Amino acid sequence: MKLYVKSLTAMALAFAAVAGTASAEYPEKPVEFIVPWPPGDLEDVLTRMIAEDFQEAYGVPAAVVNKPGGGGGPFPGAIEVANAPADGYTIGSFIIAVPVVGPQIGIPELNPDPFEPLGNFLTYPFVIAAGASAPYDDMAGLAAYAAGNDVVLGHFGAPLVPTQVTLGLAKEMGFAFASDAAFDALDCNTLASGDVDVINTTLQLILPCLGDVKVLASIGSERISLTPDAPTVAELAPSLNVALWNGLFVHKDTPQDVRDKIIAGAQKTVMSERAQTLAAETGALVYWQPADEVKAQIAADIATLNGIRELLGN
Repeated sequence: MKLYVKSLTAMALAFAAVAGTASAEYPEKPVEFIVPWPPGDLEDVLTRMIAEDFQEAYGVPAAVVNKPGGGGGPFPGAIEVANAPADGYTIGSFIIAVPVVGPQIGIPELNPDPFEPLGNFLTYPFVIAAGASAPYDDMAGLAAYAAGNDVVLGHFGAPLVPTQVTLGLAKEMGFAFASDAAFDALDCNTLASGDVDVINTTLQLILPCLGDVKVLASIGSERISLTPDAPTVAELAPSLNVALWNGLFVHKDTPQDVRDKIIAGAQKTVMSERAQTLAAETGALVYWQPADEVKAQIAADIATLNGIRELLGN
C-alpha cells in the first residue's frame, strides 16, 4: 500500500511538473486575436489593447486580425478559430452572435459549438437610431409613423441579435418595417445617405454625429450614460432583454494552463485605467465576467432569442 501511495504521489508530482512546464513555455510564438468584424469598433479597440499588453507581458508578438463576414455570417473569423489548433495561439474575440446564433444558422464548423469562453469584457452601447430630420422622436412615434409610411431598417445581418431584437420590438409595438438591408458598417454616412431610415448600430459608430441623430432606444437592460434619455428595449418590452456583449473564446480542447495565461493578461487590461477611460468616453461597460458566468449568460440568451424567433414566427 505504501508503495502504491508513493507511486501515485510520484505520478502527481510528475504531472504537476509537466503542467508547470507547459505554462512556462506558452507562449513561444506569435499569437493572433481574431475579430470577425471590420476594425474601428469597440471590440476591436479593446482587443488591440489586450493584444498589446499580452505582447508586453509575455514577450511574443501579438496581433489583432480582422476577418469580417458581412450580413450576419458565415463568421469567417470564428470559423478560422474553430479550425485552428487548440493551443492558445489563435484566440477569438467574439460578440454574442458567434456562440448564440452561429450554431443555429447552418454553419457546420460552428455546430456543435466548438468554443469555450475565457471571459466577457465588454457590453456594447447598442442603439436604434434615426436621422435628426425623422418625423418621430421615440419608438412610439416611429410605430405611429410606420402605420402609414414605409420605414426601412439598416442592420448588420438579419440573423444577428440586435436585428432580431429590433424586429421583435417592432412586433411588440404593433408595426413592421417595410424592408430591411444588411451593411458592413452602419454609421453617420448610412443615415445621411438616405438609404435607410432607421439603423441599429453601436453608439461608437455614430458618436461623431451624435448631435445629428435621434437615439430612439438602446438594446440591453441598462441605459447608456451618453444617451440617458433614451429608454432601453428591456424597459419597452421586458421579454426582449438581451445585452450585446463581447468576450474572448478558445477551442474547447485548449489546455487550462494556456487559458489561465490569456485570462490573466486580458483581465488586467480591461480593468486598467485606459480601458475604463474608454468605457466612460463611449458609454460602454468594460469589465471581466468569468467563464462560468459567461456560459450561464449564453444559455439565458439562447432562451431569449428562441422566444424572439417564436414571436416573429421564424
